[in-house]
Amino acid sequence: MKFVIKLFSEITIKSAPVRKHLIRQLRSNIRTICHPIAPSLMVEGRWDMLELTCQESAQSIRLELLRQLTAIPGIHQVLEVCEYPLIDLDDMSDRVVEVYRQQLQGKTFRVRVKRSGEHPFNSAQAERYLGRAVLLHCPATLGVNLSKPDLSVDIEIKQKRWFLVSCRHAGLGGYPLGSLEPVLSLVSGGFDSSVSSFLTMKRGMRTHFCFFDLGGRAHELAVKEIAYYIWSRYGSSHTVRFVTVPFAEVVTEILEKVDRGLMGVVLKRMMLRAADRVAHEMGVQALVTGEAIAQVASQTLTNLTTIDAVCDTLVLRPLITMDKQDIISIASDIGTEPFSRHIPEYCAVISKKPATKARPDRVEQAEKRFDFAILDKAVERREVLPISKVVAQLEGKRHLDAVRLLEDSDVVIDIRHPSEEEASPLKLVGQEVQRIPFFQLSKQFPTLDQKRRYLLYCDRGVMSQLHALHLHDEGYLNVQVFEQDKAVGR
Repeated sequence: MKFVIKLFSEITIKSAPVRKHLIRQLRSNIRTICHPIAPSLMVEGRWDMLELTCQESAQSIRLELLRQLTAIPGIHQVLEVCEYPLIDLDDMSDRVVEVYRQQLQGKTFRVRVKRSGEHPFNSAQAERYLGRAVLLHCPATLGVNLSKPDLSVDIEIKQKRWFLVSCRHAGLGGYPLGSLEPVLSLVSGGFDSSVSSFLTMKRGMRTHFCFFDLGGRAHELAVKEIAYYIWSRYGSSHTVRFVTVPFAEVVTEILEKVDRGLMGVVLKRMMLRAADRVAHEMGVQALVTGEAIAQVASQTLTNLTTIDAVCDTLVLRPLITMDKQDIISIASDIGTEPFSRHIPEYCAVISKKPATKARPDRVEQAEKRFDFAILDKAVERREVLPISKVVAQLEGKRHLDAVRLLEDSDVVIDIRHPSEEEASPLKLVGQEVQRIPFFQLSKQFPTLDQKRRYLLYCDRGVMSQLHALHLHDEGYLNVQVFEQDKAVGR
């Protein structure tokens, strides 16, 4: 199979050295992500596109390659193509008719040709020639419709080769991950911080995660899950780190020492102080937050100015002018909305009557009562882990052996994100399969028939292992892990 990768438009207008750097980075990212899926994959670089060729032909591999390619930053479009040598328009007509004869029955069509190189015809002439050939040799077609055809015959001619495009898939856009400097994103698991992390990834910034642990183990688990999802879906071409800063004692100190109206601003200042130190030690040049102007009391211009005053590191706010519904819409598009919806905003409970224009002198006076040794201790006790290991680390060395031979009464629960499940449905002949996304599992599992055995399934086995162990801790011992590719007799 063959794919043509169209580059994000801003890449194509860069100077030659910058463009070469970006294409080289994109080529590397594609290889890193796609080689495990199709080991024979070849990625060749061109000035205006990349060409991907592999020997594997299984439909499951095609679908997984498309799922991954459309989530790699830097790609505008993914084209599925057939490649032919350019002989003449007659040969091209024969191949187009051969491919589309059946597809065009009872449909209108148009021909679109894009061309680069020296040829004895221009694009419009090629379109008319091929269109006449289709009308002549495909009598079952309903004719030409240039504005809203049922089917578009898309052709790209490159020098002495041409591609017949069978399908176009929208890419993510943006810049190749790793082409710009890394950043440290402050994450809480909610809509805002998840979307802002995604946007910096899309813009080409290798995005590390920093979590301030305020809400206990359940909150920590939820945030690590969503960070793992964002990384594995959009940023797995690069390793990143997940930093956890224990902030419960900092919150207690604020509650005991700071005036209620200033608590939110002081908490944000403490977070930025801590993140600033972490960023400097990691060699990261910028912090990322999910703040949007005037969304909550601490996010007025006055308060943001007061908050930023404690930090030397540049603070990026990708969402600063966005409406909440726009943010939620992006979260829905990228797949984080379903489980961000259930994560509480722990920061919002600090001040019941927050100051919207906190005066710097009042904030500084309030902080004089704060014991900064507690903040120093929190930063020193931070935990730093590769994101690829962060979910499994929650359960330490505990491990459940995977079930490979299913019994007739077993129920397999597919806990993958809905987008993953839709792209590659789990099919087990004669076996009951239920679909409960991992972020809904703890709520729905108690309602199931507890007399049956349930086997959790996910692609990599990480999330299924984690949630099976979590359910064991809750007293549900009728849960195991299922590995489909190693199953016997199914």
